[in-house]
Amino acid sequence: METYLYITAVIGVYVGFAVFIIGMGWRAYQWATTPKSPVKLGMFPKPKTRVGRFFKLMKDTFIAPQSASIEPRMWLFSFMFHFAALAAFVGHLRIIQEYPILPELLGEEGMNAFAGWAGGIAGVLMMVAVIYWIARRTFGPFKQLSVPEDYLLLALLFGVIIMGNHMRFFGHGVHAETYRAWFQSLLAFRPMLPSELVYSNVGWSLGTHMLFTDLLFIYFPFSKLVHTIGAFSANLVRSE
Repeated sequence: METYLYITAVIGVYVGFAVFIIGMGWRAYQWATTPKSPVKLGMFPKPKTRVGRFFKLMKDTFIAPQSASIEPRMWLFSFMFHFAALAAFVGHLRIIQEYPILPELLGEEGMNAFAGWAGGIAGVLMMVAVIYWIARRTFGPFKQLSVPEDYLLLALLFGVIIMGNHMRFFGHGVHAETYRAWFQSLLAFRPMLPSELVYSNVGWSLGTHMLFTDLLFIYFPFSKLVHTIGAFSANLVRSE
């Protein structure tokens, strides 16, 4: 168990993060060096003021009204997934630094209960959205438009989420303090695996969760998921 965790939750984290940074740097260089079109590509109608164009950019990026009007069901599940993913990301910040106010208001047990409910709901919402996307690409007309990369990305996302849910719902006795000790040791480049993790009932699920996460980080800069970052520049062009 300790060897498996060290490979996926230590070495894999460093490798995945390094490939992600280098890969996204390469992507940013490509975007920055791509010649700009001499023709304005803004979509009509478009706001006439800078403030209006800014709010249009934010609306198109975070609300995507065009997608809502074209395929409402797909938009609903996508919005649900992205909202839950944002909530999960905010929750994961606890493994870097504990929030300064909530623990004082709720107490340690209350904070753990709140995190458990919030994280559990976010995990279930993301899992439902990914299952819908898998079904959408497996059955019906969209199957003809799907390529192997689509299923690979969904498999990686599903692996990350399902293992995270297992840790959330079955990781009894393992709280944020233990995960924080592990992650802060990675940030300090003095990796250490707390015995509470190695010998807990979530050791295998944590290792597998991190395995899928490592693979997702490695593949991210070269996949369709890069749209989550490129969406800003694309919508900026449309708002010009």
